[in-house]
Amino acid sequence: MLSEQIIRDVVATALREDLSARGDLTAQATIDADDTLAVTMNARDAGVVAGLNLAVETFRQCDPDITIKHFAEDGARIVAGTKLLGIKGNARAILSAERTALNYAGHLSGIASETRKMADLIAHTKAKICCTRKTTPHLRVLEKYAVRCGGGQNHRFGLYDAMMIKDNHIAANKGDIRKTVQRALDAKDHMTKLEVEVDTLEQLEAILDMPFDVVLLDNMRGEALRRAVSMIDGRFLIEASGNITEDTIVPVAEAGVDLISMGRLTQSAPALDIGLDY
Repeated sequence: MLSEQIIRDVVATALREDLSARGDLTAQATIDADDTLAVTMNARDAGVVAGLNLAVETFRQCDPDITIKHFAEDGARIVAGTKLLGIKGNARAILSAERTALNYAGHLSGIASETRKMADLIAHTKAKICCTRKTTPHLRVLEKYAVRCGGGQNHRFGLYDAMMIKDNHIAANKGDIRKTVQRALDAKDHMTKLEVEVDTLEQLEAILDMPFDVVLLDNMRGEALRRAVSMIDGRFLIEASGNITEDTIVPVAEAGVDLISMGRLTQSAPALDIGLDY
């Protein structure tokens, strides 16, 4: 999902942010220009690794002649102490690339690890973990890639590739959910999917006969959720969302939904602790 062009472009942008026109002032002042260094990128936490391809590109953009050995690949489950990369090359370049490379690997591995944890909790059900558009600006494609590394699925990438009616769209149509859905159906072409969010069983009942593709049951729990799944009876793909955590995800999955979307995967997953050691 991450093309070489995307990787090159995002890394170049990140390095411009960190180095600007003057470069690494500390490395330039304290290290001879032709000094070399050999280091290892190590995981200090257990989890699932992601973003190593971005880390490698970061080092290579700083030193095209750098030598890198892979000890792990994106998507691998790792334990604390796992060697991820061995890096040897120009010392100034390695230290200049270090923080950007670690930022990518730590952030994306954190997302992959959180996704894997949630996916494992519901592995006994048919439900799949899915991300949302709650992503860091300019990093969406990377964060959604990390979700895939952790065993999750991707929701739409933007407002441009699917229709999704939410509560505020309905509010803008004076609360008329049928009118809102019908307007979307009239506007969409045969290649565009339409998802509709409902908050209540009454809203769901009002649109059960309409030919959209996915229904999002927002903040439904317990008997209401099970009743909604029964009412839908296979008419639409069913997504559940809304403040779902590791403490509440299992009964949601066991209610019979197809997808569970979680903004926290990309919005607030803690970074995996990854370091560069001499």
